[in-house]
Amino acid sequence: MEDTPLLLDRLGVLMQQSLREDSARHDLLPIHLQILAYLERANRYSNLPIAVAEYFGVTRGTVSQSLQVLERRGLLVKQPDADHGRRVHLKPTRTGRALLNNCWTKRLEAALSELPTEFEHLDDALRGLLILLQRQNGQRAFGVCKFCMHFQTRGRSARCGLTGEPLAPEQTERICREWTQNNPTATAMASA
Repeated sequence: MEDTPLLLDRLGVLMQQSLREDSARHDLLPIHLQILAYLERANRYSNLPIAVAEYFGVTRGTVSQSLQVLERRGLLVKQPDADHGRRVHLKPTRTGRALLNNCWTKRLEAALSELPTEFEHLDDALRGLLILLQRQNGQRAFGVCKFCMHFQTRGRSARCGLTGEPLAPEQTERICREWTQNNPTATAMASA
């Protein structure tokens, strides 16, 4: 474990380098590509301007300017929420998704898929590290819906226990700003 901080730092530097090169190639700032990549993975509770600001730890003004650039370039659309007045949902366009198909995120996914099977628990270890670091920094967790303590299933259907709303299968694989860590102790006690 003594090399882990150095390894994580080096991985971060390499990913940032790749992100800078990709964004320069498309005449964008790195945050623009990061926002598009986030929105491609965000669920309906998390594809909001405020969620983008929280996820990246930036001001609403910074997000607003970035969203304007992405919208002007045809990489993002804003869709009004039918149930919540002035709320808008942000969605990458087909052009925005195509741009992401040749960026650092896909190269990272490809590299991860080449890891030997003994690394199959890497997700769990990194998720645990992320939770600890977010807790230390007092930040929202932003986890994948199906790993949340509010995630409920009954038969083949899924529901958010926090909002009571049904969840489409593709939503359960996306990032959620309302994500809360499962408490294994509480789960074990409740089932006893």
